Amino acid sequence: MASGSKVWTVFSLAAAVGAAAMTKKTLNTSWRAATGKNPPANPADPDVDVWEAVAWATLSGSAIGLARMFAARKAATYYAKSTGHLPPELRKDGQDASAADAPTT
Repeated sequence: MASGSKVWTVFSLAAAVGAAAMTKKTLNTSWRAATGKNPPANPADPDVDVWEAVAWATLSGSAIGLARMFAARKAATYYAKSTGHLPPELRKDGQDASAADAPTT
């Protein structure tokens, strides 16, 4: 069980980091295309217009959070299909491997 937990930890971390990196790159490119300038490096900087800081923080936080969540879900589904059970951290809420194949409603 400990080995499976370590595999899951590494697998889910890699999926989350990869998703966050790809999303950040896409957001930076989109921001430059939409505004004609680079996104704020630090939205907390008082030299950054407050509305620009709010827009960037909202957009980047939401998009990266969603990307990480979807990557973790995809990784959990792959793990469950490969091992026949959900990762140890996800089994705590009573789910089982059959839920990985069931359509969500």
